[in-house]
Amino acid sequence: MNNTGLPDRNSLQGIYEKHQEIRAMVSKDLEDLIEEAVFRLPSRPTVKGRIKDFSSYYKKYIKLLKENAHSKDPPLITDLIGIRIVCPFIDDIPIVEEVIKKKFDVIEVDRKGADYTFKEFGYESTHLLITVPDTILEERGFCGVEVVEIQIRTILQEAWAEVEHELVYKAEFTPFDEPMKRKLAAVNASLALADITFQEIRNYQRQLNEELEKRRGSFFKKIEESIDNRLFSEEQQVEEEKEYRMESLPAEKASIDDLLLNALYAHNKNKFDDAIRFYSRILEMKPNNFIAALIYKHRGMANFAQSYYEDAVEDFSRSLELDPKSYKAAYYRGVVRSVEQQYAAAIDDFTLALKINPYQNFCFYRRGQAYYHLGDYPQALADCEAAQVLDPDSEQIKKFKALLVEKLKM
Repeated sequence: MNNTGLPDRNSLQGIYEKHQEIRAMVSKDLEDLIEEAVFRLPSRPTVKGRIKDFSSYYKKYIKLLKENAHSKDPPLITDLIGIRIVCPFIDDIPIVEEVIKKKFDVIEVDRKGADYTFKEFGYESTHLLITVPDTILEERGFCGVEVVEIQIRTILQEAWAEVEHELVYKAEFTPFDEPMKRKLAAVNASLALADITFQEIRNYQRQLNEELEKRRGSFFKKIEESIDNRLFSEEQQVEEEKEYRMESLPAEKASIDDLLLNALYAHNKNKFDDAIRFYSRILEMKPNNFIAALIYKHRGMANFAQSYYEDAVEDFSRSLELDPKSYKAAYYRGVVRSVEQQYAAAIDDFTLALKINPYQNFCFYRRGQAYYHLGDYPQALADCEAAQVLDPDSEQIKKFKALLVEKLKM
């Protein structure tokens, strides 16, 4: 201190910058630890570290001195090292927060912006203060930092924080005109709404993917029951009961997304007639070719589950017309024809599917079965071996190969 009562800037700068290089290494060590901790999260948040330069440090130092004029202790600045974790979606934030709490000693959590009204502007962010792990301090040595601030935000919250920092925090004058304040509040509200909308879309996609996965499982089980039983006599397990969540939707209000989700709920509950009805309603809405091809394929699977084989073949054929690259539609049509014991036609479909996508172990396997039923055991074995190259651990394929080897010995 000098006779003004203020700290000498030059001496303070010398002390501060003496440890700046070590702080940079500590910051990088923390980045690496956090990246390792969040690496396996599905959304893959990004991690950014920064160390406060002296100019920013000094500005904050003086500010805290003024605010705590009666304190004899030097100002405590907790963000000399700051780590920012940027997440794609809102619901990633609490997940990341829990990961940090498990990985580090968290001494404070502050949810900034949580109490804003819709008329206010300001960035939202979750701030955690952590103590620097002893292992890092022991390796790097003294750097004047024992506490680090971690900020967790969404991409849009990060964007707003960067802009607000320039417009408000760093500016000499902040907006005090009411129209300007309202504009800033409107932008902030728009970004918050966008975050919520993105989250809703993500939730819908998760829900849809879960239902699609359930439907695939029941469809493949039907295939095994319809085709494999002709080769093997193993008893099939009964599919467990599923919750039926179909909703009644007025035709004039239902969107394609609403109808598809309800169709999948019905499909997964084995309410196939309901599912077919919902798929048909979507097709009546004249969607584009890509969507229509997808819906025809789904409806074909529902028709197949009901043993409406002619309707299933028609749906898969229509799907293939609208999307000639749909190897699954070709494969599914081949499956139906195999069930109907139209093995030559089934082989044509499987061959078409493999021409579009040659990396289908299940398609080689089914075509090999069709050749088997036609008595062409050498070709069946060739397909079985091709399937085994793509899926060497499949017990079904191993069993089929053993059956073929035995046939060829006779």
